[in-house]
Amino acid sequence: MAEVSAPDRHPMLRAFAHRDYRLFFSGQLVSLIGTWMQSVAQSWLVYRLSGSAVLLGLVGFAGQIPVFLLAPAGGSLADTRSRHKIILGTQTASMVLALVLAGLTLTGRVQLWQVFTLAALLGVVNAFDIPARQAFLVELVGRSDLMNAIALNSSMFNGARIIGPALAGVMVAAIGEGWCFFLNGISYIAVLAGLLLMSPRPIPPRPDGGTPLGRIIQGLGFSARTEPIRALLLLLGLVSLAGMPYAVLMPIFADQVLHTGVRGLGVLMGASGFGALLGALVLAARREMRGLGRWIAWAAAGFGASLIAFSASRSFWLSTALLVPAGFAMIVQTAASNTLIQAMVPDELRGRVMATYSMMFMGMAPFGALLAGLLAGRLGAPAAVAAGGVACIAGAVAFGSRLPALRIAARELLIHQEMAASDPMSGPPSTAAASASSR
Repeated sequence: MAEVSAPDRHPMLRAFAHRDYRLFFSGQLVSLIGTWMQSVAQSWLVYRLSGSAVLLGLVGFAGQIPVFLLAPAGGSLADTRSRHKIILGTQTASMVLALVLAGLTLTGRVQLWQVFTLAALLGVVNAFDIPARQAFLVELVGRSDLMNAIALNSSMFNGARIIGPALAGVMVAAIGEGWCFFLNGISYIAVLAGLLLMSPRPIPPRPDGGTPLGRIIQGLGFSARTEPIRALLLLLGLVSLAGMPYAVLMPIFADQVLHTGVRGLGVLMGASGFGALLGALVLAARREMRGLGRWIAWAAAGFGASLIAFSASRSFWLSTALLVPAGFAMIVQTAASNTLIQAMVPDELRGRVMATYSMMFMGMAPFGALLAGLLAGRLGAPAAVAAGGVACIAGAVAFGSRLPALRIAARELLIHQEMAASDPMSGPPSTAAASASSR
């Protein structure tokens, strides 16, 4: 696919100048609405069958722990095989799993162990899907529009996050969880059609880096010794561990704290998604990366403060309003971190470094879900969410105090990657990486 410039396009829509990105975006949007429907319906199904905060945390753990364990292997595969073909395979597998869960639920045979098993299998699929999808973006739009594509992807994700939970709340109350799972299954037809219609540009052979284990170690090593990337990943991991699990406990807030049931659950999840959509659109309008580090620090602190306020509210509409800034701050931190990391990493390591990003973003979430479920079982859901908010603020303060040194090291990495992108004979980023790791 040839690079396309679109000076006449609105700055917020620059990535849409690329045909394959338009196909990718439209297919993913339909599929993600189904994914969010399934997420809300699955949480309500587990809560309906068990009434247990601990089991809500455990199903979140089962669905996301495979990402933590297997994402490095997924990233290694994404750096040595066609990312386009990997995504075709993972999306097909996700469709099959959704339809199996739909069949079990609609026939009245679903049991908790089956939900746990299917959630874990979907986690295995995601461990290979997420690094490939993140790394695939640069093949669709090139480096010049990468920041815009990441922000638009986040807006798509969170637009679906508004529509999907709202639909799920209505559908679960009217006809049950099974139809949400079924609609999610058939929604994958859209993304598969988009992928099949693409004409991905030929990608030059990537160095295999030796053995599979050697490739994994190489990617983890780069992330660990490159100081700006390490700092971004550590903050992301902390927020995912301590703050993100508030969503796992949302059925308890909807039922026991705010007394609104499954319809209220859909509204609460949609409010968070609306805030996240606003944050993604703000990022999409940006044309440069200057100042993103400061945005990340403030966003992490704002997310924590919003969670503390939400945990103290006993009014449904106040709680709904507080989830808007929580969603806004969450997506600003995660999408801005994604943008900076992708800008600093060489393409031959992109899949593996984005696998590390996946480990921190999604892979830490299962530990957080388990911890939040246990805390909620002992202290109550509000106390568990408030504790997570305090941890997010502490992490933001620590990250902000290191920003001056991190900014210098990040600038060197960004300059080197710009040179490498324009000069195919440019060497590996060993100098920049060494400089970054020594600061």
